Amino acid sequence: MKFQGKGVLPGCFLAAMLFHSSLGVSPAGAGAEKAAQDPQAVPEQAATPKNISEIVVSADRIITPIMQASETVYTGSEITAKGIEIQGPRADTSVSNALNLLPGINVESADSNGLAAEMGNVRVRGIRGSLGSLTVEGVPNYGGNPIGPRDYLYDLENMQGLSVYKGAVPGDIGTGIGSRGGAINLKPDWPHQETGLLFKQVLGSNDYTRTFARFDSGEIPEVSTRISGSYSYTDAEKWRGPGDLGPRKNANIGVDQSLGQRLNARLWVNHNDLDQHLYRALSYAEIQNLSANYSKDFNPTRTGIAAKDKDFYDYNRGSYQNDDQLAILTLRATDSLNFSLKPYHSKEDTEILQGVTTNGGMVQKRLRDIDRTGVIGEGTLDLSGIKTTLGHHYESSDMDISTENYAITGSTLSYRGMGVMGTSGTTYLNSPYLKLAGGHGPFDWQAGLKYFLFEDAASDGFITGPGPGYAPVRATDLDREAQDYDIWLPTLAAGYDINEELQAHTSYGRTFIRPYSYLPLVSLYNANRPAFQKAGVNLQQMFDGYGIEQSDTVDLGLRYTSGPFDIDSTIYYGKHKDLLTTIYDPRVKLNYQQNIGEATGYGLDVEINTTLTDTLTIFVNPSWTIMTYDGDLSYAGAQLDTDGNQVVDTPEWLVKTGLIYHPGNLEVIPMVRFQGKRYSDAENKGEVGSNAIADLRLTYTLNGIMKSKALKIALDLTNLFDKEYVSVINASDDTRDGVATYYQGAPFAAMLSATLEF
Repeated sequence: MKFQGKGVLPGCFLAAMLFHSSLGVSPAGAGAEKAAQDPQAVPEQAATPKNISEIVVSADRIITPIMQASETVYTGSEITAKGIEIQGPRADTSVSNALNLLPGINVESADSNGLAAEMGNVRVRGIRGSLGSLTVEGVPNYGGNPIGPRDYLYDLENMQGLSVYKGAVPGDIGTGIGSRGGAINLKPDWPHQETGLLFKQVLGSNDYTRTFARFDSGEIPEVSTRISGSYSYTDAEKWRGPGDLGPRKNANIGVDQSLGQRLNARLWVNHNDLDQHLYRALSYAEIQNLSANYSKDFNPTRTGIAAKDKDFYDYNRGSYQNDDQLAILTLRATDSLNFSLKPYHSKEDTEILQGVTTNGGMVQKRLRDIDRTGVIGEGTLDLSGIKTTLGHHYESSDMDISTENYAITGSTLSYRGMGVMGTSGTTYLNSPYLKLAGGHGPFDWQAGLKYFLFEDAASDGFITGPGPGYAPVRATDLDREAQDYDIWLPTLAAGYDINEELQAHTSYGRTFIRPYSYLPLVSLYNANRPAFQKAGVNLQQMFDGYGIEQSDTVDLGLRYTSGPFDIDSTIYYGKHKDLLTTIYDPRVKLNYQQNIGEATGYGLDVEINTTLTDTLTIFVNPSWTIMTYDGDLSYAGAQLDTDGNQVVDTPEWLVKTGLIYHPGNLEVIPMVRFQGKRYSDAENKGEVGSNAIADLRLTYTLNGIMKSKALKIALDLTNLFDKEYVSVINASDDTRDGVATYYQGAPFAAMLSATLEF
């Protein structure tokens, strides 16, 4: 099965609906039916479970089970707007930092305020979050070099919540590059029915300042239009070394337009502009004496010596600009038949300067010019107790990812030609999907099948020509051919209400990641071109070993809800194959990556929430994760002892715990995050010790101030006891001993915020 990249949405909705109406089954079971909706509204992403209670804070949910609108079994978790809020300002500008309540997700950050873009890590059940998907209303956000989501593009004050799928991923979530590292779906806070104004000001450590304002027009009479607009400005100094983490400027516009009783149109536009200096990473030797190196960073001044000036702070900085537009058109054709169309466009323009050791010290500029245009079309039918969803995701993408080299000459930089071209040309994504869901009595079920086809573009090779112009020169041995990659992605899930207090649920899903890490492979070939040419090896032969990574995961869980107790536990088992893994090529006596690795993962995620009184809730979210290599890896012709070892940067134990005490208008939220020991290499020689970090949030709400709905004053104290620890490990899954680099965790910081809502 293949859909040509230049094709359009397949005209197969009608056939599916006829197939659907021919099925006769009993109505769906308890909790399966979706609440009746406003005919002008876009279908909800998830329904509130009938027999499953939510975690409640002052009548606000912070975590709740989640499913897609046309499903019947809860396979994900949602962090609500309240759940985002209680994590403080660091979650306002960073989706990753907003995930820190959930078990099985390890969030590592180089900073305490959520502004350090692309300098952190997320691991979902031991799999890098960069290999997962991040979407807005199911529309994917991603880029290259590094591969994966851009988690710093949004003001989360504009979100109702975010849903997370760690195992099986519903087919109607646009996975973009893939879903091995889980799938996150953001739910915008669309324009409100009533006129409103929200203003928020934050001040904090390291000259942190953030101003956020949002206006909602309410429904405009006669035209039934709702409009929202927001703007934020955020800036801070780095907590160590010279330089800033801003400014970050964000603007967002939302429009909700009713077009009669059955047709609705929505528009969502987001602009994000960020400038930042980078943090300097430490070596393994340096973290052995962490206290002595805790504040080590880039140099504040130039010396005139290239080998030292590559570490000048202003030669290590980035500028990131992203623009995203999304429209959602929904048609309620009948009470049981709905159609939606989501056209979108995304533009990224990024330049990052980084000092490198090449030629005794140079500066490399990484360039990303990414332009993506796509559409997701979907039809849903609910007849005879069966919910059917049929859709198609199409996208064309132009990713021009390359590097340029600059010599350090005194106090200036001098162009020395292009480095390498990682990707170029137009690629195409086609992904049709089908889902069925239903139930009977206490039993609910759903099944889905998705096909993913990625048509990679051909790329012409170039090398840098002679000075003084350093013009590119064609090099055919660096050419890459066009290539198609495809995979089938089945999902299955079932839920059973054993009684009113106990529910069992299980799911299976296949996830994937399309080929990635192009630039390192091209760079290695380019740096060792004579050796490859002598051995008769061209770049295309190296790319012949690239393919799609694949994971198959089974979840089995129990949810118990009785009185004050809410316990949700899930055990899982996964097999991972065709992983990008370093191999040794004796023809050139060099190592490079190919898709040949395998791993096994299993573990336990638990959410324990106890509402002891009307004013006190305690939550404990532990997780146990085992992710091990299947077999020994090789390096430089020798075998590395990796079989059965824990995958890099994956602690076995994580615990997120805290309590929420809210007498009257006061709210006190102490939280502790425990992270077990990790390893920074595949042989598990480089151990990084465990840590426990405490945070405290205090809020007080005043009503009726200046005729407002509420004025909320909040004080957020992070790393309360000023613990020195390693937060981020920069390493691939197959990194060998001594190669990884590290970022220190941020010290104690305080943030004071005032939020005024009219």
